[in-house]
Amino acid sequence: LTYYTPEYETKDTDILAAFRVTPQPGVPPEEAGAAVAAESSTGTWTTVWTDGLTSLDRYKGRCYHIDPVPGEEEQFIAYVAYPLDLFEEGSVTNMFTSIVGNVFGFKALRALRLEDLRIPPAYTKTFQGPPHGIQVERDKLNKYGRPLLGCTIK
Repeated sequence: LTYYTPEYETKDTDILAAFRVTPQPGVPPEEAGAAVAAESSTGTWTTVWTDGLTSLDRYKGRCYHIDPVPGEEEQFIAYVAYPLDLFEEGSVTNMFTSIVGNVFGFKALRALRLEDLRIPPAYTKTFQGPPHGIQVERDKLNKYGRPLLGCTIK
């Protein structure tokens, strides 16, 4: 199961992430990008008996493009596409836990940073928002003009 798929054409329904990746010495950019896609989606370090019950190809993240960072010899931008089927509808927490959770401690990488994220309208429409409305939450927190996110990222 390969997670580096440069031939992959993104879909309008994919969640697209751009990660700034600094691989460990000797780790090629393609391998580092594939590791990010795997670790933040369906990849695991062991054989799982349930692998035979479903097509992981339907759920896996795919590193579909890698660009060097201008002026930074050892850094790359890895572009990863995630299918909507990977995530629970209406759960920002589930999405962020998967995409930016455990992956930041991955040993193949010296450093990793989420630079950009595109969430398709098909997924954002499933978010209910706060039960009393966003203005009530902003007034309680005295926070305006920026996104608010409250979840535990593991």
